[in-house]
Amino acid sequence: MIIILIQVLSTALMLAWILLLTKVTREDWILAAYNKVFDNLRTIEKLKKKDSDKRERLDRYEGAAHSIMRLFLSGDSSKEIKKLERSSAKLREGNLRGVNFFIMPGYVLFRIYKKIAESSMYTTIITKCVELHGKKHAANKAAQLIAGMLSYPMFGVACSLGIGVLFLGAGNTTAAWGIIGFGTLIVLVLTYAMYDELNDRLNKRRNAIQRQFPNVVSKLALLVTSGMIMDRAWKETADSQNLEIYREMQRTSEELDNLVSPEAAYGGFLDRCNTKETSKLASAIMQNLSKGNAEIGLLLKDMAKEAWQERRHTAKRDAEKANSKLMIPTMLLLLAILVMIMVPVAMNFSSL
Repeated sequence: MIIILIQVLSTALMLAWILLLTKVTREDWILAAYNKVFDNLRTIEKLKKKDSDKRERLDRYEGAAHSIMRLFLSGDSSKEIKKLERSSAKLREGNLRGVNFFIMPGYVLFRIYKKIAESSMYTTIITKCVELHGKKHAANKAAQLIAGMLSYPMFGVACSLGIGVLFLGAGNTTAAWGIIGFGTLIVLVLTYAMYDELNDRLNKRRNAIQRQFPNVVSKLALLVTSGMIMDRAWKETADSQNLEIYREMQRTSEELDNLVSPEAAYGGFLDRCNTKETSKLASAIMQNLSKGNAEIGLLLKDMAKEAWQERRHTAKRDAEKANSKLMIPTMLLLLAILVMIMVPVAMNFSSL
């Protein structure tokens, strides 16, 4: 009876997945292709940054040290970048072979059941996607994540149950239940990991922006108080480095160059860099667009002082956390040393 129930459940899940796959429309394929192209572009940006970081590190060395480090830092990602560019070009031309069809039933479910887009989970996801990818791409990336979280568990659990039924039919009960239980658990854990990765990326990004903010606001204050207009100071600061907050400033600068209104451009920066420091900076700039550089210069100076003070406090807190984390390995090391000392002593006493 149990075998029949598991088999029915496995078959129902697989049939539902296949049925949804047959209902994929052109719009679903286009959305999936759009997300794939966007992912390729982001990967290309990361590879280029990685190559740039390698070159910068290599330039720090001279003479024999340069030759030695060249062995470790040589090479680039040009082949991978060209491969991704070719894949994106094919997708833009309508060749959809590069799209992962395993995720497509999830797009269908997301399109059919409108309540998914009204759920609190979707609202949370799209808010985080706005910060990670900007308003333009947030809805599409949120749909991609929801589609994966719907499609992959359906297919994975169906396969896990189906394989378990085969083992049950062969009489290998232990292996069957192990596959059913462990396989289903792994599928669900991996599904949650997709959502957790979004949180992890967002937290890492926020932490990086908070670390970089004091340098940014200090340079802005210096340039503005020296007489440079805000837009020019913003562009000079943005182009000075290639880290997270600087790249977002570069996007804002490009929008200003393309005649996007300052309110919209700085508002977009505020959406993408949703930390208390950057929110305060963007709000101050937007409120003082019509008041000239005198007042904004003073505000930036005060902001810079506060940012460096907060940076020092954060460094102290991080040091305290590191010390507490080192307590356990330190105690384990002490215990191991005690064992190494006491065991020979005990063996000597027992031999007497």
